[in-house]
Amino acid sequence: MRHLANTHRGAGLGHRALEDVPWPEADATRTLDLLARCPRAARTPLVRSEALARDAGVDVLDIKDERGRMGLGSFKALGAANVIAHDALAGRARGRTYVAASAGNHGLSVAAGAHAFGADSMIFLADGVPESFADRLRAEGAQVVRAGATYEDSTAAAARAADEPGRILLSDSSWPGYLERPHLLMEGYTVLMAETVAQIPATPTHVFLQAGVGGLAGAAAAHARAAWGDGPVIVVVEPEAAPALAGSIAAGAPLAAEGPVSIMGRLDCKEPSLIALKGLARDADHFLTLTEDEARDGAERVGAAGLPSTPSGAAGVAALLCAGPWRDAVGLTPESRVLAVLSEAPEA
Repeated sequence: MRHLANTHRGAGLGHRALEDVPWPEADATRTLDLLARCPRAARTPLVRSEALARDAGVDVLDIKDERGRMGLGSFKALGAANVIAHDALAGRARGRTYVAASAGNHGLSVAAGAHAFGADSMIFLADGVPESFADRLRAEGAQVVRAGATYEDSTAAAARAADEPGRILLSDSSWPGYLERPHLLMEGYTVLMAETVAQIPATPTHVFLQAGVGGLAGAAAAHARAAWGDGPVIVVVEPEAAPALAGSIAAGAPLAAEGPVSIMGRLDCKEPSLIALKGLARDADHFLTLTEDEARDGAERVGAAGLPSTPSGAAGVAALLCAGPWRDAVGLTPESRVLAVLSEAPEA
């Protein structure tokens, strides 16, 4: 595991590439209003694990359990479907084809949202994404296209396909010239933290958030700061094979990471979302990167505690369970009250 303290905390990155990039939205009100009309929507539980708290050497571990979110198996259900719902309210969804690249969960949100509002979906998957995810996408009405060896390959293919008439790109990342839709998508993720604020008995001392491009972490951190101020220490966790956010924070500029394919497949993203990077440079206190062995061992320990997930879904808790000198640096003690997110269900 590697540790990086965020020296940009509070002020954020003053890099010219982020000047026109919006801050992540912290307010969940609009998405909560939309979800109130959705029959598939229900608040996910906050689970207190005494066993994992003992293993981690902290007083309390509360875990926001997203495995049952809207029947789609992950927090991603809150994102793309939120964008499509807003399009539907404006009369722009029906008859469109929403095009996305995905490692599985984002695609499910696109497919389900499109199906619900009379639209079509085309989801591009890298070769390594399990066929079980492809089958789930097809069950939601999506056309599935295999494209390339990596997430970045499938993203490029999706962008090309979205140039066709009647199609629109719906990515969960953001880059120069593509900001409006991912900003609204990230706004959907604030619901997760808004629910948590209402559920948790006391403000946590620490919040552990796993990240791929950073959408979940950026949205959750923004809402946490709005609700709890500077109190909690916010720790962002990435694969050591894909430290896109930590690398960018260290460089003081958006930076593409290099590394092998990770078992943390949904977090194996080599380029950060600019919106997420901008927000996390301001809101996160520390960045940790997990080795493959640490992620695998952590997921097994979380599963043994009765909360089966994947190395991606359990990455935040896995980081907490790791020993090392970084624990003093982030201020973990036997009195710490930690909040983490179990972001996805185990693979079928």
